[in-house]
Amino acid sequence: MPFELPFFTRSPSESWTDRIVLKLANIVTLVLAAGSNIYTVVSPADIYYTGKETYFTPAPWVYVMWPLIHFLLLGTIIYQFTKPGKKVIIDRLGWHLPFLNILTTIYMYSWINSEYRYALVFMIFAGSTVTQVYGVIKQTSLRNVSDEVFLHLPFSLYHGWTIVLIVVAAFEAFGVNALQQSAGGWTKAFVFLGFFFIECASMAYAYSAAEGDLPACVAISWSMWAIYAQQKPNHSEFVHWTAFAFAVVSLMWVMKSAAGLARKIWGRRGIWYGDEETTRLLVGR
Repeated sequence: MPFELPFFTRSPSESWTDRIVLKLANIVTLVLAAGSNIYTVVSPADIYYTGKETYFTPAPWVYVMWPLIHFLLLGTIIYQFTKPGKKVIIDRLGWHLPFLNILTTIYMYSWINSEYRYALVFMIFAGSTVTQVYGVIKQTSLRNVSDEVFLHLPFSLYHGWTIVLIVVAAFEAFGVNALQQSAGGWTKAFVFLGFFFIECASMAYAYSAAEGDLPACVAISWSMWAIYAQQKPNHSEFVHWTAFAFAVVSLMWVMKSAAGLARKIWGRRGIWYGDEETTRLLVGR
């Protein structure tokens, strides 16, 4: 089977200006979302180091996830001008993508201004919206590498990342300040439940398909190790070592997904190159 990469292929009846308002909205709202993330870096508030410190706060380097996601989404909005990209991004996702970008921008603004309860609300809405986008994309068949890179990769990372951010935002909104109060019994219990919830999500990604969902598992594992790095034992040994244990477990789901993806790629190679023995194994003969 030939390997195709259908960039900028469209029928004569189609034009790049079809539904141009939605396409422009995708571009403008992504610029706003990426700009808000840039502002968190250059802002005099220095939110990554002066924000509320909780017993679930990750190390600042975890937020490199935002520019990575926005960079990948730049490819997504370019892909919307292609025929296969338009079918998913414009015809199926519709206004969900610009709405997601707007919610992310408002979340960033609330977070920068230490309005943590508003930030939690908007992150929950953003998480709900990205779940809808994620569901639509996962229901589409993987036709080519472009779909993988410009659709599945960014939104798998986005989905896993928002799950972590919802829990982090909840601790910022309602949790105690780790620099001012010691971790009591309720704080430790909620920290454990937060870790458990995120870990269950990572396991669900790993078993969501035969190949799992490697980007989502990586996003969660990256975040778990960042939380472990930030939660020093002199603040709370319980939180420190619990974070370490769950971070180690998160690597299991990464490895499980990586192994499943490797098997799938190997199986496809066997089919592409006419490997009769591999094909026979795949169909169970």
